[in-house]
Amino acid sequence: MKIQSIQTEVDACFLYDVLARNEKDPAVSEVFRQMSEIERGHALAFLKKSNLSSDPFPAPSGRARVLARIGKLFGYDYVLGVLMDTEKSLSYAISSGRKKAGDTRSAVSDNSHVTILKNILEHHPEISGSQLTRFEKRHRSVGGNALRAAVLGGNDGLVSNFSLVMGVAGATQGNDEVLLAGIAGLLAGALSMALGEWISVKSSQELYENQMAVEMEELEVNPEGEKKELALIYMSKGIPAGQAAQMADEIMKDKGKAHEMLVREELGINAEELHGSAMEAALTSFFLFAVGAIIPVVPFLFMTGMKAVILSTVVSAIGLFLIGSAITLFTGKSIWFSGFRQVVFGLAAAAITFGIGKLIGVQVAG
Repeated sequence: MKIQSIQTEVDACFLYDVLARNEKDPAVSEVFRQMSEIERGHALAFLKKSNLSSDPFPAPSGRARVLARIGKLFGYDYVLGVLMDTEKSLSYAISSGRKKAGDTRSAVSDNSHVTILKNILEHHPEISGSQLTRFEKRHRSVGGNALRAAVLGGNDGLVSNFSLVMGVAGATQGNDEVLLAGIAGLLAGALSMALGEWISVKSSQELYENQMAVEMEELEVNPEGEKKELALIYMSKGIPAGQAAQMADEIMKDKGKAHEMLVREELGINAEELHGSAMEAALTSFFLFAVGAIIPVVPFLFMTGMKAVILSTVVSAIGLFLIGSAITLFTGKSIWFSGFRQVVFGLAAAAITFGIGKLIGVQVAG
């Protein structure tokens, strides 16, 4: 068993415990506590298999501690989101290691911990339907996705504008041209990102709203057919046909509940998620792209010539390393590996555009 795989179990144990201690709902907190115990059991079993001491129990990694701090600052939904987004890959790594060792027995860790958590929630006697809905909505709409969008938005802005600035710096000798290109690239890229995000969110909302309207029309025009669909949905969950039919009859007495059920189960739409603001998403994308894009431009506000080019390269490299390090929150890879990989790719892109700019500048001058 790799030390890294053991560490992922230790980190998951720590983060679920953090969630449990900071969850206001006692029932959901108990679920997180159970998940922490499950992860602790995995870690102890893997330590024993690897002939490693479990006393004291291993400490969480720096990555896990950073996630806990992010939760304290921005809300623990972010921690849950990252956990849910990374559990599948972590479980796959563990199961792959077991298969390579020739151990093909089924184990809890071979399955997605996301599924385990959902099963605990669904069968926990104190978890109500509204709590389950809140959990489902929460881990799908926040957390890992939000953090990933922030990291990728900053990365897009930095890499694209860094390459643009270096290309123009290579082709010209004037600071004004570089500043103009850098600011234009920042605004053009940020506006493009914002518009794209607005269209994406708005079009999704309009599509879902149209589908929901069609579902309501079907419910009004053909209630018997929709009742059969509800019964089939219940039967697909393992409920006997007779009981499923009774449950469908009961829920059809309230058209609103029937519509909500059909929309969620048949269309896979959570109506609460349609309340997100397209404008808010657009402004967030604009800001995140702009933050990354301004980094390579700043040196040219105070310096000129090759000194500005060198300083822009240095600060951009630092930014690229920080972005690469932030990516490890989702991948679990080494900070140094991810950071320097990002630096290499970013500098390579900038070097290519600088070289092309130099070539074009020489030809134009000649």
